[in-house]
Amino acid sequence: MSVVNISKDLDSPTFIPDIWRETIHKIVDAFSDGDYSLSTGISNVLPISQSTALELEESIATYGASLTTLPEKTWDTSQCQWAGDFWDVLIDLFTVEEGRSDLVLQLRVYEKDHDYLFKVYMIYVP
Repeated sequence: MSVVNISKDLDSPTFIPDIWRETIHKIVDAFSDGDYSLSTGISNVLPISQSTALELEESIATYGASLTTLPEKTWDTSQCQWAGDFWDVLIDLFTVEEGRSDLVLQLRVYEKDHDYLFKVYMIYVP
């Protein structure tokens, strides 16, 4: 398996860097357990406001399926792109009922002090 490194290409999306995958797994695992506010906290992930947590929960409820943990194949289709100050990240989500769903998780990843800071934005159907 090849290693996916971080790219700052403004013109083309790239696959999700290996170094971010564990954090993204933890975020989606929390959501699949119904913890949309990430109440237990995840290192390097910004807190989620109550209004954003409610929007995330409503998006899943409206979609009508149950999120599940990310399988390895999510990295075959999920992408990120450097936007100049951050990476815009789209993660393909999976549900118990469908496997790969139409839902995506949108995150932004920022560089901070030789590390990465994750901000959850929304879950939606593009």
